Amino acid sequence: MTVAMGTEGIIDRYVNFYTDFAFKKLFGTEMNKDLLISFLNALLQGREVVLDVNYLNTEHLGTQEYDRRAVFDVYCKNDKGEVFLVEMQKGEQQFFKDRSIYYSTFAIREQAPRGEWNYELKGVYTIGILNFCFDKEREGNYYHEVKLMDTTTKEVFYDKLVFIYLEMPKFTKQENELESLFDKWLYVIRNLAALMERPRVLQEKVFTHLFEAAEIAKFSRVERYEYEESLKAYRDWFSVMTTAELRGEERGEERGFKKGEEKGLKEGLEKGRLEERLRNARGLKARGVDADIIAQVTGLSEDDILGL
Repeated sequence: MTVAMGTEGIIDRYVNFYTDFAFKKLFGTEMNKDLLISFLNALLQGREVVLDVNYLNTEHLGTQEYDRRAVFDVYCKNDKGEVFLVEMQKGEQQFFKDRSIYYSTFAIREQAPRGEWNYELKGVYTIGILNFCFDKEREGNYYHEVKLMDTTTKEVFYDKLVFIYLEMPKFTKQENELESLFDKWLYVIRNLAALMERPRVLQEKVFTHLFEAAEIAKFSRVERYEYEESLKAYRDWFSVMTTAELRGEERGEERGFKKGEEKGLKEGLEKGRLEERLRNARGLKARGVDADIIAQVTGLSEDDILGL
């Protein structure tokens, strides 16, 4: 369990994968690139085999004056020239899908060489590891793979532009349920900070390296400070998001209670008016007034009046 801290110390053994520092250290550095390669191969499940990656500049400026700057978490190219953008997204953004599309354009435009070109492109993979759920209706579906598709034939129109989103809160498998290497990677990403030792099921050599690289006690003084600052930023963000959600729920409950009161009052008034009309109708009927006249006076139907 992690306790609140500034820079006075951490009692966790391993880093929190969701912090910027940990994510970039484990997936975005040359010395740990075998971790990223293993993760990508597990994610692609044999459809593509990544033998090596070359890290590219993670900061990009648009080609036009009005273009915004893009800063990628991990931006690399494999031995086939295919490009991988790997992003850790801690919280839901209103236009996070738009952001993914926008980021992918940099990897596409950068492939254009100077001079003549026949427009042949290498594949571009945008991978989002999400610490939130954007598809709340499908509880167990944590893996989403998106490609351009012909909406009539339902066939893939273009397979070189791939968006993969992993909704991590939906991945709930326990240690004894892990089957594939992909399962194991998702388990580690979600639970690393809560572990005090390496689980027996994670016997692959790549996880030996992972747990060594993620052990906080082995950090240099500078690394430890950078991680503490990153962890503090993550906790501050988490606190802000939790508070906003609670306040949203409270406002929703207040609106619901108020709406319920208003609905109850409205129903009570309508019931009172109906009873009053029925009393008046009974009185007029007892005096021998015709049903059609009573209907005009009270607003009741003649069938209602005849049934009194």
